[in-house]
Amino acid sequence: MKKNLNKKRANKLRIKNIVVIIFLFIILLIVIINVSAQLAKETNQSRSLFNVCCERTKNGAWCQNTLENNCDENLRMTPTSCDATSFCKLGVCIDTFEGLCMDNTPQKVCEISKGTWSNGERSELPQCSLGCCILGDQANFVTLTRCKRLSRIYGLETNFRKDITDEVQCILIAHGADKGACVYDVDGEKTCKFTTRQECLSSQKSGNISSEAEFFKDYLCSADELATNCGPTTETICVDGNDEVFFKDTCGNPSNIYDANRIYNKDPAYWRKVVSKSETCEDSKGNINSKSCGNCNYLQGSICGKGNAQFGNYICKDINCYNTQNGNNYKNGESWCESISETGDGNDAVGNRHFRHICIQGEEIIEPCADFRNEICIQQSHEAFGGFSEAACRVNRWTDCLDQFTERDCLNTDKRDCRWLNGVHYDASSSKQKIKNIAESNSNNNNRGILQGGFICLPKYPPGLEFWKDGNANQLCSLGNSRQVVEFETNIFGKRKCKDNCEVLEKSWIDTMNKVCVNLGDCGAYVNFAGRYTDFGLVINENGSRKNIQSGLLEDVKDRVKSNEPIKNEEVFNR
Repeated sequence: MKKNLNKKRANKLRIKNIVVIIFLFIILLIVIINVSAQLAKETNQSRSLFNVCCERTKNGAWCQNTLENNCDENLRMTPTSCDATSFCKLGVCIDTFEGLCMDNTPQKVCEISKGTWSNGERSELPQCSLGCCILGDQANFVTLTRCKRLSRIYGLETNFRKDITDEVQCILIAHGADKGACVYDVDGEKTCKFTTRQECLSSQKSGNISSEAEFFKDYLCSADELATNCGPTTETICVDGNDEVFFKDTCGNPSNIYDANRIYNKDPAYWRKVVSKSETCEDSKGNINSKSCGNCNYLQGSICGKGNAQFGNYICKDINCYNTQNGNNYKNGESWCESISETGDGNDAVGNRHFRHICIQGEEIIEPCADFRNEICIQQSHEAFGGFSEAACRVNRWTDCLDQFTERDCLNTDKRDCRWLNGVHYDASSSKQKIKNIAESNSNNNNRGILQGGFICLPKYPPGLEFWKDGNANQLCSLGNSRQVVEFETNIFGKRKCKDNCEVLEKSWIDTMNKVCVNLGDCGAYVNFAGRYTDFGLVINENGSRKNIQSGLLEDVKDRVKSNEPIKNEEVFNR
């Protein structure tokens, strides 16, 4: 009886627990349904709030899909996606000043930045066509407009290669001149060539080359880490286009500049990478004839050449010039002027000619200037470079000397080669400009040609003339003619005495006239480049009769010419 009672109690408890569980499940289900409804409601509200395209947001962002209350109220807003609007439509914005093309740019943003907006694809726009812009040793794959802009910034000429349409090729052009080790396999053996990046990477597989070439900038083929069959030696070579002596590796490639103290046994690192010229052995004289250093300097007079060195068969050979024709020594590249006889200030003898001498790699080269002194040699010394001498032949600018009537115009070396002579003037000049300091004795209208007083402008380098042929020699020399009227009077005893213009009877006047003739060209009484005196160019007539100058006026000068005695400038002949 007691057992049945316990069983009934257990059944009632089980039923009670089941009812409780069902009740809790119903409550939980009601809560879940309410929460889901609330979330759905909030989601629908959020979706309606974000479904707005703002032309600009309050925080300054352009063309954004956002909440309506985030939009700038002063600009446009539309309840659709920004991609579907006209004012926020994406396209290409072209900055015509900088030459930049920007994809996926809203039209409004492009207009504000003062760009040109296009609805097309970037590849379809000619303004956005890319090419290779070369800027010195650099290159950029940009538009033509951008290339022009960059060229202006760096002060370079525009060098745009539109035929290059690949950025890799563009970069290769800029760095193609880099030098280093080009490593590749030949018949299963790793070898190397010291060359440029362009030559290395542009080489095609051919013959027994069994691998792609690999370039290592600034590395030598003898570098241990490259593991090639090229090793160091004590041999040297000369390299075309370089002044210095270089070590040579076992593959025949040039290595660093020859330095006897840096062979592989003494300095293995010297055979790894390229060492600059400034970091190699050197002295102030270009290592001329040095047995231990091959760092030659062409400007200091040395270049790679055959010779006995501590290692190898090349040295920095001396290329300066010694004991030249004038007895002086000159550096390689120097040039200087020489002439057959004294030159300048009207002193050029008949037949004198100018020459330009040049020192080129130890040899004295002679270049003649144009004959008849149509060209003269001018020389300048550059003290900033240790007195380096430089010379050149140029045109003799003498033709308009007689037309200059002021000292400033006459001595204007930018335009002409003339000298200003005191004491005489040319009567034709008085019709153009008043000549100062002219003696009153020249007021006689019967005097013609070269007259006393004043100044005259004459060639500094008198031109040579073919006076032995029919030509302009007589016409030019006749400009030095002087017709003088001398007035005499007779006293009661019948003796004649000079009264006016008596100076022209003196030797000094004849000397002055001859000096003018000599300065006009190969005129007058003068000497030739061999020192031989002639007086055929000077004629003195008195009352229609030729006066013999051999026994008088110029005899002392002639004698000194024959004896090679120097003639002073202030006398008749200027040497």
